[in-house]
Amino acid sequence: MIEQILPAAVEAVDTFGDPVEAVLLPEEEPYVSGAVEARRREYTTVRHCARVALARLGRGPVAIHPGTRRAPCWPDGLVGSMTHCDGYRAAAVGRDTDVSALGIDAEPNLPLPAGVSALVLLDNERRRLAALSADTAAVCWDRLLFSAKESVYKAVSPRTGQWLGFEDVEVLPVSGPGGGRGRFTVRAQPQAPAPARVLVERLTGRFLVNHGLVVTAVITQQ
Repeated sequence: MIEQILPAAVEAVDTFGDPVEAVLLPEEEPYVSGAVEARRREYTTVRHCARVALARLGRGPVAIHPGTRRAPCWPDGLVGSMTHCDGYRAAAVGRDTDVSALGIDAEPNLPLPAGVSALVLLDNERRRLAALSADTAAVCWDRLLFSAKESVYKAVSPRTGQWLGFEDVEVLPVSGPGGGRGRFTVRAQPQAPAPARVLVERLTGRFLVNHGLVVTAVITQQ
């Protein structure tokens, strides 16, 4: 599913379940040693997806552990991103000669919980929700905007080492002919830190709504 909104230069692998062949490497075990079973399964499966993607790029299996701000640490020469939610896990990886920044996110296609919209959406974004919903009512646009901002953070933070808040980015989505697929642009707000702001302006975004999910991706290609 996620591969539909990513370029050919990126290897993307996803699954709607937890395959029996998905296992953790010994170096990854300490990070979920005390986790509940559901957390352990999603952590394991998303890394399995990542290793399948790495194999397609000619790389052997490696441990993928969290680094700064819990972003996954990828092998030298590679750029990647991972995501998981109930019933879905995905990973995307590309060579840094093809891709300079990459972020993906998946969320249930459900409205944001009460009160969350006011915390994560800008005034301009909230004002556009009614028009977006009138255009395509089957898409939970507040959740899509949230997901897009998550993708932006996953792409920018590992590259710049800087924190981006929800208020630092504005998302402008445009649905395609079917309504459930399209693109979005992102605008950095003036208060965003300078290096991160420059990278945000270079990102291109795509989204897809299917199987009860919203998936988003942002990328900057070399």
